[in-house]
Amino acid sequence: MNNLTKNVLGTVRRSRGFYGALLLLIVLYLVYNIMHPRGFSSAVLVQNANEAVAIAFIAMAQTVPVLIGGLDLSVGAIMTLTACIASVLVNGSPTQIIFGMIVTVLSGTAFGLLNGVIVVYGRLQPIIATLATGAIAIGLALFIRPEPGGDIDGNLNWALTNSLWDFVDTYGLFDPDAAWFAPFAWIPVPLILLFGIAFLVWIPFRKSVTGRTVYAVGSAEGAAFMSGLPINRAKLAAFTLAGFFAGCGGLYLAIQTSTGNADVTQAGAYTLNSIAAVVVGGSSLLGGIGGAIASLVGALILRVISFYFRIVSIDPLLQPLIEGFVLLAAVSLGAIRTLRVKNRLELFR
Repeated sequence: MNNLTKNVLGTVRRSRGFYGALLLLIVLYLVYNIMHPRGFSSAVLVQNANEAVAIAFIAMAQTVPVLIGGLDLSVGAIMTLTACIASVLVNGSPTQIIFGMIVTVLSGTAFGLLNGVIVVYGRLQPIIATLATGAIAIGLALFIRPEPGGDIDGNLNWALTNSLWDFVDTYGLFDPDAAWFAPFAWIPVPLILLFGIAFLVWIPFRKSVTGRTVYAVGSAEGAAFMSGLPINRAKLAAFTLAGFFAGCGGLYLAIQTSTGNADVTQAGAYTLNSIAAVVVGGSSLLGGIGGAIASLVGALILRVISFYFRIVSIDPLLQPLIEGFVLLAAVSLGAIRTLRVKNRLELFR
């Protein structure tokens, strides 16, 4: 066995949770398309992509605090708040629209930074601190949008929730029927935005000193401290990045629905799903293992499972029950490691 094969096998073995989730996603989605009357079509892919983007962003938002060994219970509330902000600002001239989008994402990022400051300098447990700040975020969302409403730019809504062909046609960038463009015209814009932001933001962060420190803190905070790593900076960055991803999710949710809605139930459901997606993607709730891309895959798995309800004859009243069992099973996977250890000290290694 040569070195390349050993390296590949070693990588797969270390990330078997992620690769297992990726394989499961591929199988589930292939079967879904085979069963769907209009499967393997651009229309189905675009619809699925639109429904998956928000939960994928929230899953990535949850990932970074989980990597340091905490949970952020405010990600759903931050997404709801930023969606309400977007419903007010993302309209008007192109300059005003861009300004509104920037302010929306920065609002989520700032709220994430606030979480980090409270956790680091207030020395509170993340789960307690973010439970409180999540309530504040919902309160602000209700202040901005006491009732559902908004006026998102119509062209933006159409261009970002359809295929590349529709995006090019909406803004007249070039001839969307050009022969060279045909192989790419069917690609959903939501997937480009989702994976583009994930790779452009997460990959550089993970390779940075701060990103590596996040993993070190989650694996063994005491050892990271003794090594002189910037622990406080890593924790601040983790919650700030969580706020950024949640802000992206809120912005897209507002663009997709053309409205803002301070829905407490929605915020709680997205937060719960984000935790489940993190675990399904192969990350450990104990910290130090996983990544945003893995959680993105986990979120897509959960969403694909919900797609099956459309093509399988299941009573709508039973669907929440089934989803609840799926989420419970997914979150329970995070406790398997604690059941397998013989010495509790191993949990902190």
